[in-house]
Amino acid sequence: MRDTQTLLSSPLTLAATALGLTFATPVLANDAAERLTERLEPLESYQASFEQKILDGSGERLQSATGEMWLSRPGMLRWEVEAPYSQVVVSDGSDVYLYDPDLEQVTVQPMDDRVTHTPALLLSGNIGELTSNYDVVYDQENGEDVFTLIPSSADTLFEELSMVFDNDTLTQLWMMDSTGQRTLITFSDITQNGAIDRSLFNFDIPEGTDVIREEF
Repeated sequence: MRDTQTLLSSPLTLAATALGLTFATPVLANDAAERLTERLEPLESYQASFEQKILDGSGERLQSATGEMWLSRPGMLRWEVEAPYSQVVVSDGSDVYLYDPDLEQVTVQPMDDRVTHTPALLLSGNIGELTSNYDVVYDQENGEDVFTLIPSSADTLFEELSMVFDNDTLTQLWMMDSTGQRTLITFSDITQNGAIDRSLFNFDIPEGTDVIREEF
């Protein structure tokens, strides 16, 4: 039986931790934030296939999933889990929809600060707010640039988030939550700043689906 709470948080958090990486020579925080801003500001849209692995504190795999994602700034996201279970997360810039076709259920959340602090939507949001709400550490690992974000507020879904870039291309996200659980998402077949059909970011609730609306 699936844990519906885990399923709710996993696609929405779209991320993974940096604890498996070694950071030997971090640069000054201001310089790291500037470097991250330089990478993210030109990113207007992003689409890719992904493989997501959720690991416990000892590194044992708890869950894995594959799917595709589309992102467009500001605030729009479509995250489709294809296997082992189908799920869809859609943000239209105002609300976030989590649809589970097996349960015939959709959860709707407003785009408030708690939701926009999830890793998936951080990428689609305001870059200035991103670097002002997180301490940023930069280093290189295996020839790739790694930016680790540490939240300045406790009201987030993760304790550390790392973005891994190969040149100017985002290739991985790492996240660790307060329980020590880690998530790794690896992207492939990546297209940055390509044309994306805007209808992908609209969600029409299927007839007969149970709707749960959450207000914060």
